[in-house]
Amino acid sequence: MMPARAMSWRLRTRTLQFGRRPLLMGIVNATPDSFSDGGQFFDPSAAVAHALRLLDDGADILDIGGESTRPYSTSVSAEEELRRVVPLVEAVRQQRPSAILSIDTSKATVANEAIRCGAEIINDVTGLAGDTAMIDLALASGVGVCVMHMQGTPQTMQDQPQYEDVVGEVHDYLRQRRDALLASGIDRERICLDPGIGFGKTHEHNITLMANCRRFHNLGCPLLVGHSRKGFIGKLIGDKTADRAAGTIGGALALAAQGVQLIRVHDVAAVRQALILFEACGGLAD
Repeated sequence: MMPARAMSWRLRTRTLQFGRRPLLMGIVNATPDSFSDGGQFFDPSAAVAHALRLLDDGADILDIGGESTRPYSTSVSAEEELRRVVPLVEAVRQQRPSAILSIDTSKATVANEAIRCGAEIINDVTGLAGDTAMIDLALASGVGVCVMHMQGTPQTMQDQPQYEDVVGEVHDYLRQRRDALLASGIDRERICLDPGIGFGKTHEHNITLMANCRRFHNLGCPLLVGHSRKGFIGKLIGDKTADRAAGTIGGALALAAQGVQLIRVHDVAAVRQALILFEACGGLAD
């Protein structure tokens, strides 16, 4: 098996090479109702400014989404999602042509337009299973794909999620989705896997997954983890009102120590600085 940090991820027009320190995926929510920054970047000009700031802060990838997937969120139409994300993707590409952009959507029509505007990655919370056209689009366009685990849907996922063995069951799901994509013709080198922190898990499930991410490396694909600012951090530290940035940094260091290749975060600058110091002080194994 290839060492976790020796992997690469083939995207539509380029290939990401992973080193000892994880790459950072900055979050751009062009939505009025996301759990952490809902409404803050709903205005198009504010969203573009935020995206550019994340790049300046050191984001390696921007993940742009136009539909909230927080617990009990309300779905939006493809037309509304397109209205939110397409101008944003176009504006960022115009101002930063070299930026690597990911489209956070489960709708093939939205992904297609974002790819036409320059997106390199489809990040789909349904594991490319929610829209029957998504796999064909991924195959035809040659983008990188990120397959996430979710128990239920955003509208139901936090209604008493249950597992006999959360790590084993999430591992099995990701293996099955990986194999389905391989059977469809998508190259392994284009596939990234995400255990879905906060998506149909209790805070105990989330902590268990975070502590055992190294077990997913045997699937042979890069691993993306998105724990940033999520509710389980507030429950763990006993402060549900905090912004959870410090807890997010602590989690990022634990993930880095396990060889996770990509971390999806809101606070790019702070996490990047922490990872630089963590690496310099010997926190990352060879």
